[in-house]
Amino acid sequence: MTSTRLSARSGLAAAAVTAIAVVAPLLTADAASASGTKLTQAQAAGRLRAAGISWSSSGHCSDRNNRRCTSFSRINSGTVSGIITFKRASHCAVTITGGTETGHASGRYSHWNGYKVDITPTGCVTTYIKREFRYIGKRGDGAPMYRSSAGNIYARESSHWDITYL
Repeated sequence: MTSTRLSARSGLAAAAVTAIAVVAPLLTADAASASGTKLTQAQAAGRLRAAGISWSSSGHCSDRNNRRCTSFSRINSGTVSGIITFKRASHCAVTITGGTETGHASGRYSHWNGYKVDITPTGCVTTYIKREFRYIGKRGDGAPMYRSSAGNIYARESSHWDITYL
């Protein structure tokens, strides 16, 4: 009888180990994407398009190495998720005018490193940001900044909103 109980317990333990082995990669993948997996241009564009977000560039291109383009190459998945969440919550039309292309200020949480997007400052977007987020002062360049409850920073530059997704 004792050996039967041990066999049953061993079987349950093996089943538990198998379940963990199957689920663990899924948890790891979800955690990785939430923390900012780098996306390709096509992956990011597909997600943004599906969410109804548009983008434009003065050069009508997506080359990461051309400052006249709007690129999503190597953008963080969390940044894409953040702007999609913003669009859904605000119910505003959102047009991205800056992504990961060269020509922006540098630093850890920069456009180049995939943490930022620039968007067109429509009345709907500006009203939503000022109403829903907390004013936290001016940036070194004088841009007024607002912080969302998630900790993301929305800075109103002269021609666009510069958004940092942390």
